[in-house]
Formats: sequence, C-alpha cells, structure tokens
Amino acid sequence: MGMPSGTELLIIFGIIVLLFGAKKIPDLAKGLGKGIKNFKSEMKEVDEQVTAEAPKKVEGSEEVASSTETTTKTTTQA
Repeated sequence: MGMPSGTELLIIFGIIVLLFGAKKIPDLAKGLGKGIKNFKSEMKEVDEQVTAEAPKKVEGSEEVASSTETTTKTTTQA
C-alpha cells in the first residue's frame, strides 16, 4: 500500500475531471494555492509576533525585579 502508480493517478485525475469539469479545475487549484499562501503568511506573522513579544516579557520581569529590590532597600534603610 504505497503511493499510487502512474495508471492509478491517471484514473484518479480522470474521475476528478468528470466530477468537477475541466473548466473548474484551474479555479480549484488557484483557490487552493491562495489558501496555502494566506496560511503561510499568517503563520509567519504569528511567529514574528511571538518572537517580538518574548524579549519584552523577559525585560519586563527584570524591571519589576529591580524596582522591587529598590523598594526593599529603601524600606530597609528607613
């Protein structure tokens, strides 16, 4: 049960042409290509947002820690 051979692929393609018609196949392929392109661009945007937010979280937590230390030192001295 591996990949279909050449003859099997031709039969499958023939059935697709019978079901959808020869005129609709390029439209279906175009729509599929646009969908994949949009998916990839959205995944890239999400990945960029995640990498951009990661350093901000680390910097923010360091700032909170340093301000807490300063507050502790101030109250200890008083």
